Amino acid sequence: MAAAAAAGWVWRWGWGRRCPGRPGLPGPGPGPTTLLLFLLFPGPVAADITDGNSEHLKREHSLIKPYHGVGSSSTLLWDFQGSTMLTSQYVRLTPDERSKEGSIWNHLPCFLKDWEMHVHFKVHGAGKKNLHGDGIALWYTRDRLVPGPVFGSKDNFHGLAIFLDTYPNDETTERVFPYISVMVNNGSLSYDHSKDGRWTELAGCTADFRNRDHDTFLAVRYSRGRLTVMTDLEDKNEWKNCIDITGVRLPTGYYFGASAGTGDLSDNHDIISMKLFQLMVEHTPDEENIDWTKIEPSVNLLKSPKDNVDDPTGNFRSGPLTGWRVFLLLLCALLGIIVCAVVGAVVFQKRQERNKRFY
Repeated sequence: MAAAAAAGWVWRWGWGRRCPGRPGLPGPGPGPTTLLLFLLFPGPVAADITDGNSEHLKREHSLIKPYHGVGSSSTLLWDFQGSTMLTSQYVRLTPDERSKEGSIWNHLPCFLKDWEMHVHFKVHGAGKKNLHGDGIALWYTRDRLVPGPVFGSKDNFHGLAIFLDTYPNDETTERVFPYISVMVNNGSLSYDHSKDGRWTELAGCTADFRNRDHDTFLAVRYSRGRLTVMTDLEDKNEWKNCIDITGVRLPTGYYFGASAGTGDLSDNHDIISMKLFQLMVEHTPDEENIDWTKIEPSVNLLKSPKDNVDDPTGNFRSGPLTGWRVFLLLLCALLGIIVCAVVGAVVFQKRQERNKRFY
Protein backbone atom coordinates (compact mmCIF):
# COMPACT_ATOMS: atom_id res chain seq x y z
CA MET A 1 0.00 0.00 0.00
CA ALA A 2 2.85 2.40 0.81
CA ALA A 3 4.42 1.81 -2.59
CA ALA A 4 1.10 2.33 -4.30
CA ALA A 5 0.53 5.56 -2.37
CA ALA A 6 3.98 6.90 -3.18
CA ALA A 7 3.36 6.19 -6.84
CA GLY A 8 0.11 8.09 -6.98
CA TRP A 9 -1.20 11.62 -6.84
CA VAL A 10 -3.95 13.38 -4.98
CA TRP A 11 -6.66 15.66 -6.38
CA ARG A 12 -7.84 18.65 -4.35
CA TRP A 13 -10.65 21.13 -4.70
CA GLY A 14 -11.32 23.08 -7.86
CA TRP A 15 -8.74 22.62 -10.56
CA GLY A 16 -6.84 20.30 -8.24
CA ARG A 17 -3.31 20.24 -6.93
CA ARG A 18 -1.17 17.30 -7.94
CA CYS A 19 1.35 16.42 -5.28
CA PRO A 20 3.21 13.26 -4.22
CA GLY A 21 0.88 11.21 -2.07
CA ARG A 22 -2.39 9.42 -2.59
CA PRO A 23 -3.98 8.83 -5.98
CA GLY A 24 -7.44 10.02 -6.89
CA LEU A 25 -9.42 12.55 -8.85
CA PRO A 26 -12.42 14.16 -7.15
CA GLY A 27 -14.89 11.56 -5.87
CA PRO A 28 -17.20 9.39 -7.92
CA GLY A 29 -19.90 11.97 -8.47
CA PRO A 30 -21.27 15.36 -7.38
CA GLY A 31 -23.74 15.75 -4.57
CA PRO A 32 -26.68 18.19 -4.56
CA THR A 33 -24.55 21.02 -3.18
CA THR A 34 -21.92 20.53 -5.84
CA LEU A 35 -24.56 20.48 -8.58
CA LEU A 36 -26.08 23.70 -7.22
CA LEU A 37 -22.65 25.36 -7.16
CA PHE A 38 -22.00 24.14 -10.68
CA LEU A 39 -25.24 25.65 -11.92
CA LEU A 40 -24.68 28.95 -10.13
CA PHE A 41 -20.96 29.22 -10.89
CA PRO A 42 -20.12 27.38 -14.15
CA GLY A 43 -16.47 26.89 -13.37
CA PRO A 44 -14.31 23.92 -12.39
CA VAL A 45 -16.18 22.57 -9.37
CA ALA A 46 -14.78 19.33 -8.01
CA ALA A 47 -16.69 16.57 -6.31
CA ASP A 48 -15.86 14.95 -2.97
CA ILE A 49 -12.20 14.40 -2.18
CA THR A 50 -11.14 10.78 -2.01
CA ASP A 51 -9.64 9.65 1.26
CA GLY A 52 -6.65 7.91 -0.31
CA ASN A 53 -7.55 4.49 1.06
CA SER A 54 -10.11 3.75 -1.62
CA GLU A 55 -7.71 3.70 -4.56
CA HIS A 56 -5.15 1.07 -5.35
CA LEU A 57 -2.45 0.99 -7.98
CA LYS A 58 -3.01 -2.01 -10.26
CA ARG A 59 0.49 -2.97 -11.32
CA GLU A 60 -0.72 -5.57 -13.81
CA HIS A 61 -2.34 -2.74 -15.79
CA SER A 62 0.40 -0.14 -15.19
CA LEU A 63 3.46 0.74 -17.27
CA ILE A 64 6.20 1.94 -14.91
CA LYS A 65 9.98 2.24 -15.15
CA PRO A 66 12.12 0.15 -15.40
CA TYR A 67 9.42 -1.44 -17.59
CA HIS A 68 9.62 -5.00 -16.33
CA GLY A 69 7.24 -7.27 -18.21
CA VAL A 70 7.32 -5.25 -21.44
CA GLY A 71 8.00 -7.48 -24.43
CA SER A 72 9.30 -10.26 -22.16
CA SER A 73 7.91 -13.74 -22.71
CA SER A 74 8.40 -14.74 -19.06
CA THR A 75 6.43 -11.95 -17.38
CA LEU A 76 4.57 -10.44 -20.28
CA LEU A 77 2.31 -7.56 -19.22
CA TRP A 78 2.69 -5.21 -22.19
CA ASP A 79 3.13 -5.88 -25.92
CA PHE A 80 4.39 -3.36 -28.43
CA GLN A 81 4.56 -3.25 -32.21
CA GLY A 82 5.50 -1.11 -35.18
CA SER A 83 8.08 1.61 -34.63
CA THR A 84 7.79 1.42 -30.81
CA MET A 85 11.19 1.47 -29.09
CA LEU A 86 11.78 0.62 -25.44
CA THR A 87 14.46 2.52 -23.49
CA SER A 88 15.30 2.76 -19.79
CA GLN A 89 13.62 6.17 -19.50
CA TYR A 90 10.64 6.08 -21.88
CA VAL A 91 8.69 4.09 -24.44
CA ARG A 92 8.96 5.86 -27.79
CA LEU A 93 5.93 5.09 -29.93
CA THR A 94 7.32 6.91 -32.96
CA PRO A 95 10.62 8.67 -33.66
CA ASP A 96 10.70 12.09 -35.29
CA GLU A 97 10.52 10.51 -38.73
CA ARG A 98 7.89 10.38 -41.45
CA SER A 99 5.37 7.56 -41.93
CA LYS A 100 5.87 5.76 -38.62
CA GLU A 101 3.29 3.94 -36.50
CA GLY A 102 3.73 2.37 -33.12
CA SER A 103 1.69 1.19 -30.15
CA ILE A 104 1.94 -0.47 -26.76
CA TRP A 105 -0.87 -2.53 -25.23
CA ASN A 106 -1.59 -4.11 -21.89
CA HIS A 107 -1.56 -7.89 -22.19
CA LEU A 108 -4.36 -8.38 -19.64
CA PRO A 109 -8.00 -7.27 -19.99
CA CYS A 110 -9.24 -4.93 -17.27
CA PHE A 111 -12.33 -5.98 -15.32
CA LEU A 112 -12.56 -2.89 -13.09
CA LYS A 113 -15.84 -0.98 -13.25
CA ASP A 114 -14.32 2.18 -11.77
CA TRP A 115 -10.77 3.25 -12.55
CA GLU A 116 -8.39 6.13 -12.96
CA MET A 117 -5.44 6.28 -15.36
CA HIS A 118 -2.53 8.72 -14.98
CA VAL A 119 -0.34 9.14 -18.05
CA HIS A 120 3.08 10.77 -18.05
CA PHE A 121 3.91 11.57 -21.67
CA LYS A 122 6.04 13.79 -23.88
CA VAL A 123 5.53 15.00 -27.46
CA HIS A 124 8.49 16.81 -28.94
CA GLY A 125 10.38 17.28 -32.18
CA ALA A 126 12.28 19.59 -34.50
CA GLY A 127 9.22 20.74 -36.46
CA LYS A 128 8.18 24.36 -36.08
CA LYS A 129 4.64 25.69 -35.84
CA ASN A 130 2.11 23.47 -37.69
CA LEU A 131 4.97 21.43 -39.17
CA HIS A 132 4.68 18.44 -36.88
CA GLY A 133 2.29 15.57 -36.27
CA ASP A 134 0.22 13.69 -35.73
CA GLY A 135 -0.23 12.92 -32.02
CA ILE A 136 -0.97 10.22 -29.45
CA ALA A 137 -4.11 8.16 -28.82
CA LEU A 138 -4.93 6.54 -25.48
CA TRP A 139 -7.21 3.53 -25.72
CA TYR A 140 -9.55 1.36 -23.70
CA THR A 141 -10.85 -1.00 -26.38
CA ARG A 142 -12.01 -4.52 -27.13
CA ASP A 143 -9.24 -5.20 -29.67
CA ARG A 144 -5.52 -4.70 -29.20
CA LEU A 145 -2.40 -4.67 -31.36
CA VAL A 146 -4.36 -3.95 -34.53
CA PRO A 147 -2.56 -1.29 -36.60
CA GLY A 148 -4.64 1.21 -38.53
CA PRO A 149 -5.12 4.79 -39.69
CA VAL A 150 -6.25 6.33 -36.37
CA PHE A 151 -3.02 7.47 -34.73
CA GLY A 152 -1.46 4.12 -35.54
CA SER A 153 -4.42 1.97 -34.47
CA LYS A 154 -7.59 0.56 -36.01
CA ASP A 155 -10.67 2.51 -37.05
CA ASN A 156 -14.24 1.48 -36.15
CA PHE A 157 -13.04 0.36 -32.74
CA HIS A 158 -15.14 -0.73 -29.76
CA GLY A 159 -14.50 1.30 -26.63
CA LEU A 160 -12.96 4.60 -25.56
CA ALA A 161 -10.32 6.74 -27.27
CA ILE A 162 -8.66 9.93 -26.10
CA PHE A 163 -6.82 11.76 -28.87
CA LEU A 164 -3.94 14.14 -28.20
CA ASP A 165 -3.88 15.72 -31.64
CA THR A 166 -1.07 18.10 -32.60
CA TYR A 167 -1.85 18.90 -36.25
CA PRO A 168 -4.99 20.57 -37.72
CA ASN A 169 -5.88 18.63 -40.86
CA ASP A 170 -9.02 20.71 -41.38
CA GLU A 171 -7.80 24.06 -42.70
CA THR A 172 -11.19 25.65 -42.00
CA THR A 173 -11.15 24.85 -38.28
CA GLU A 174 -11.02 27.65 -35.74
CA ARG A 175 -9.91 25.51 -32.83
CA VAL A 176 -6.40 25.87 -31.49
CA PHE A 177 -4.00 22.92 -31.58
CA PRO A 178 -2.71 20.83 -29.86
CA TYR A 179 -6.18 19.60 -29.00
CA ILE A 180 -7.47 16.79 -26.76
CA SER A 181 -10.74 15.06 -27.64
CA VAL A 182 -12.77 12.04 -26.55
CA MET A 183 -14.62 9.46 -28.64
CA VAL A 184 -16.73 6.47 -27.58
CA ASN A 185 -17.45 3.92 -30.29
CA ASN A 186 -19.43 0.69 -30.66
CA GLY A 187 -17.74 -0.13 -33.95
CA SER A 188 -20.22 1.79 -36.11
CA LEU A 189 -18.35 5.12 -36.25
CA SER A 190 -15.32 6.03 -38.31
CA TYR A 191 -12.78 8.62 -37.22
CA ASP A 192 -12.49 11.31 -39.91
CA HIS A 193 -8.88 12.54 -39.97
CA SER A 194 -9.67 15.22 -42.56
CA LYS A 195 -11.98 16.88 -40.02
CA ASP A 196 -9.80 16.02 -36.98
CA GLY A 197 -12.55 13.74 -35.68
CA ARG A 198 -14.96 16.63 -35.21
CA TRP A 199 -18.11 14.70 -36.21
CA THR A 200 -17.57 11.93 -33.65
CA GLU A 201 -16.05 13.99 -30.86
CA LEU A 202 -17.95 14.07 -27.57
CA ALA A 203 -15.96 16.88 -25.98
CA GLY A 204 -12.51 18.43 -26.12
CA CYS A 205 -10.17 21.21 -25.12
CA THR A 206 -7.08 23.01 -26.32
CA ALA A 207 -3.95 21.82 -24.49
CA ASP A 208 -0.44 23.11 -25.18
CA PHE A 209 1.54 19.95 -24.41
CA ARG A 210 4.07 19.87 -27.28
CA ASN A 211 7.78 20.75 -26.84
CA ARG A 212 7.46 21.60 -23.18
CA ASP A 213 10.71 21.66 -21.19
CA HIS A 214 9.03 20.06 -18.16
CA ASP A 215 6.93 16.97 -17.45
CA THR A 216 3.43 16.75 -18.90
CA PHE A 217 0.62 14.65 -17.43
CA LEU A 218 -2.91 13.61 -18.31
CA ALA A 219 -5.46 11.88 -16.06
CA VAL A 220 -8.51 9.91 -17.15
CA ARG A 221 -11.13 8.84 -14.65
CA TYR A 222 -14.16 6.63 -15.30
CA SER A 223 -16.60 6.04 -12.45
CA ARG A 224 -20.33 5.33 -12.45
CA GLY A 225 -20.83 6.62 -15.96
CA ARG A 226 -18.82 9.81 -15.51
CA LEU A 227 -15.74 10.34 -17.68
CA THR A 228 -13.29 13.04 -16.63
CA VAL A 229 -10.08 14.15 -18.34
CA MET A 230 -7.69 16.62 -16.73
CA THR A 231 -4.19 17.83 -17.53
CA ASP A 232 -1.09 19.13 -15.78
CA LEU A 233 0.96 20.88 -18.47
CA GLU A 234 2.22 24.05 -16.77
CA ASP A 235 4.68 22.55 -14.27
CA LYS A 236 2.53 23.88 -11.41
CA ASN A 237 1.54 20.54 -9.88
CA GLU A 238 -2.07 21.48 -10.53
CA TRP A 239 -4.72 19.71 -12.53
CA LYS A 240 -6.69 21.66 -15.09
CA ASN A 241 -10.14 20.59 -16.21
CA CYS A 242 -10.43 19.49 -19.83
CA ILE A 243 -13.40 17.14 -20.27
CA ASP A 244 -16.26 16.06 -18.00
CA ILE A 245 -19.02 13.87 -19.48
CA THR A 246 -21.79 11.90 -17.80
CA GLY A 247 -23.89 9.09 -19.23
CA VAL A 248 -20.91 7.09 -20.51
CA ARG A 249 -21.24 3.29 -20.51
CA LEU A 250 -18.07 1.25 -20.92
CA PRO A 251 -17.87 -2.53 -20.57
CA THR A 252 -15.28 -4.39 -18.54
CA GLY A 253 -12.81 -6.80 -20.07
CA TYR A 254 -11.27 -4.30 -22.53
CA TYR A 255 -7.58 -3.45 -22.95
CA PHE A 256 -5.60 -0.30 -22.20
CA GLY A 257 -3.10 0.92 -24.76
CA ALA A 258 -1.41 3.88 -26.40
CA SER A 259 -0.48 4.49 -30.01
CA ALA A 260 0.93 7.22 -32.22
CA GLY A 261 1.46 7.88 -35.89
CA THR A 262 3.30 10.24 -38.20
CA GLY A 263 2.68 11.10 -41.85
CA ASP A 264 4.40 13.71 -43.95
CA LEU A 265 5.03 15.52 -40.66
CA SER A 266 6.50 13.91 -37.59
CA ASP A 267 7.34 14.11 -33.87
CA ASN A 268 8.75 11.99 -31.09
CA HIS A 269 5.81 10.51 -29.17
CA ASP A 270 6.94 9.16 -25.79
CA ILE A 271 5.11 7.42 -22.95
CA ILE A 272 6.99 7.63 -19.65
CA SER A 273 4.38 5.89 -17.52
CA MET A 274 0.75 4.76 -17.42
CA LYS A 275 -0.58 4.11 -13.91
CA LEU A 276 -3.99 2.56 -13.37
CA PHE A 277 -5.77 2.91 -10.03
CA GLN A 278 -8.82 0.98 -8.91
CA LEU A 279 -11.54 3.16 -7.40
CA MET A 280 -13.51 1.52 -4.61
CA VAL A 281 -17.01 2.80 -5.39
CA GLU A 282 -20.30 1.49 -4.07
CA HIS A 283 -22.82 0.38 -6.67
CA THR A 284 -26.53 -0.31 -6.37
CA PRO A 285 -27.72 -3.94 -6.33
CA ASP A 286 -29.07 -3.50 -9.85
CA GLU A 287 -25.69 -2.27 -11.06
CA GLU A 288 -23.92 -5.15 -9.36
CA ASN A 289 -26.18 -7.65 -11.14
CA ILE A 290 -25.29 -6.31 -14.59
CA ASP A 291 -22.88 -8.38 -16.67
CA TRP A 292 -20.55 -5.50 -17.52
CA THR A 293 -18.63 -7.60 -20.03
CA LYS A 294 -21.73 -7.77 -22.26
CA ILE A 295 -22.78 -4.11 -22.48
CA GLU A 296 -22.08 -2.00 -25.56
CA PRO A 297 -19.98 1.19 -25.37
CA SER A 298 -22.40 4.10 -25.51
CA VAL A 299 -23.09 7.66 -24.34
CA ASN A 300 -26.43 9.19 -23.41
CA LEU A 301 -26.37 12.64 -25.01
CA LEU A 302 -28.95 15.36 -25.47
CA LYS A 303 -27.49 15.93 -28.92
CA SER A 304 -25.52 13.99 -31.46
CA PRO A 305 -21.77 14.63 -31.73
CA LYS A 306 -22.47 15.51 -35.37
CA ASP A 307 -24.26 18.64 -34.15
CA ASN A 308 -20.97 20.01 -32.82
CA VAL A 309 -19.54 23.07 -34.52
CA ASP A 310 -16.06 24.37 -33.86
CA ASP A 311 -15.56 27.16 -31.38
CA PRO A 312 -12.14 28.84 -30.99
CA THR A 313 -12.27 28.12 -27.25
CA GLY A 314 -12.52 24.40 -27.89
CA ASN A 315 -16.13 24.25 -26.68
CA PHE A 316 -19.25 23.54 -28.68
CA ARG A 317 -22.03 25.81 -29.81
CA SER A 318 -25.22 24.88 -31.57
CA GLY A 319 -24.98 23.43 -35.04
CA PRO A 320 -27.63 22.76 -37.70
CA LEU A 321 -31.23 22.51 -36.52
CA THR A 322 -32.19 18.97 -35.67
CA GLY A 323 -35.73 17.61 -35.22
CA TRP A 324 -36.05 18.40 -31.54
CA ARG A 325 -34.68 21.92 -32.02
CA VAL A 326 -37.26 22.57 -34.76
CA PHE A 327 -39.99 21.22 -32.48
CA LEU A 328 -38.94 23.51 -29.62
CA LEU A 329 -38.79 26.51 -31.94
CA LEU A 330 -42.27 25.74 -33.33
CA LEU A 331 -43.61 25.23 -29.80
CA CYS A 332 -42.18 28.56 -28.65
CA ALA A 333 -43.59 30.28 -31.74
CA LEU A 334 -47.04 28.74 -31.12
CA LEU A 335 -47.01 29.81 -27.48
CA GLY A 336 -45.99 33.31 -28.56
CA ILE A 337 -48.87 33.48 -31.02
CA ILE A 338 -51.35 32.30 -28.37
CA VAL A 339 -50.11 34.89 -25.87
CA CYS A 340 -50.33 37.65 -28.49
CA ALA A 341 -53.85 36.54 -29.45
CA VAL A 342 -55.04 36.56 -25.81
CA VAL A 343 -53.51 39.96 -25.15
CA GLY A 344 -55.02 41.30 -28.38
CA ALA A 345 -58.47 39.97 -27.49
CA VAL A 346 -58.35 41.55 -24.05
CA VAL A 347 -57.26 44.90 -25.46
CA PHE A 348 -59.97 44.75 -28.14
CA GLN A 349 -62.65 43.95 -25.55
CA LYS A 350 -61.56 46.86 -23.36
CA ARG A 351 -61.77 49.25 -26.30
CA GLN A 352 -65.26 47.99 -27.18
CA GLU A 353 -66.49 48.58 -23.64
CA ARG A 354 -64.99 52.06 -23.64
CA ASN A 355 -66.65 52.97 -26.96
CA LYS A 356 -70.12 51.86 -25.67
CA ARG A 357 -69.93 54.41 -22.87
CA PHE A 358 -69.94 57.31 -25.36
CA TYR A 359 -73.23 56.29 -26.97
